[in-house]
Amino acid sequence: MQITNHTNYIRFMEEARSDYLEQIGWPYDKLEEAEVISPVVNVNCKYKKTTSYPDLIKITTTISKISRVKLTLNYTMKVADELVCSAESSHCFLDGNGKIIDLKTKMPEFYAALQELNQK
Repeated sequence: MQITNHTNYIRFMEEARSDYLEQIGWPYDKLEEAEVISPVVNVNCKYKKTTSYPDLIKITTTISKISRVKLTLNYTMKVADELVCSAESSHCFLDGNGKIIDLKTKMPEFYAALQELNQK
């Protein structure tokens, strides 16, 4: 079926999210060292156009919302400047025991960085 399977877009989002966090100075390993994990609690994709395996999909990641316990990111996926998918993922923040944490209290520098990016 020469069309990219819809489930791959979720993986693309994960890679884009990892790259985004790394670019802003907060890669996943830094969060894990602080015993903070950020599982996905919601995903929403709007598929606009099919893509095929040789297509190069450019993904732009931005912060939609940030609170003390939840982060929502937007993803714009384009092939040659044509929108193929717009998506959103929401994440909570948990400690090593799986309990929801207040990000502003547990990691104030990370929370401040996300707040600053959200205001741009």
